Amino acid sequence: MRVEDWAKASFALWMLSFEMATVVTLRCLMVAGGGGAADAEMRRMVSEKISAALQLQALALRGGLGSSLPAAIDRSARHYHRRVRANRRRLVGQQLRAKLT
Repeated sequence: MRVEDWAKASFALWMLSFEMATVVTLRCLMVAGGGGAADAEMRRMVSEKISAALQLQALALRGGLGSSLPAAIDRSARHYHRRVRANRRRLVGQQLRAKLT
């Protein structure tokens, strides 16, 4: 295995963890507000996590994670990063809309 492969996988994990921290913070703010929006967000979060895990498992069973450990780490991180990024964008938009109203 090449050092470059490990560096790529490490960077993918670092990027994922950075955006995950943002999403966790935004979700905590929303849940702390309580009400129907908080309940909906919690339900959405759980269903998204289950769906993402099942999709990753299917990808692994099809051989879509590559043939080396760094490739599997990189592709798994990218799989989750797409979903985390979408949540960050959605939650930031909700925060902005809430402040404008």
